Amino acid sequence: MTEKQQDVIFVGNKPPMSYVLAIITAFSSGTLKAVTLKARGQAITTAVDVAEIARSRFMKDLKVASIVIGTVEMPPREGETKSRMVSTIEIALAKP
Repeated sequence: MTEKQQDVIFVGNKPPMSYVLAIITAFSSGTLKAVTLKARGQAITTAVDVAEIARSRFMKDLKVASIVIGTVEMPPREGETKSRMVSTIEIALAKP
């Protein structure tokens, strides 16, 4: 897939509806066929909620194309000595 056909939305601490709006906006431009939600750590639950809200309430034809889970090593926080492992998820949403 080319860069023009895919958009990435990084999910963080904002309310879920702001990310749902970002998905709707991305698809309404007309050029995109897929949007990927990326989240890590505590934001994973928000990313799953966003995908389900967008799919069930706003864009009925939206499909979950793929879900990729993984782990990344984060550098130690200030005052800590060990790096930590953080879970990640990528949810690809596609329109037919």
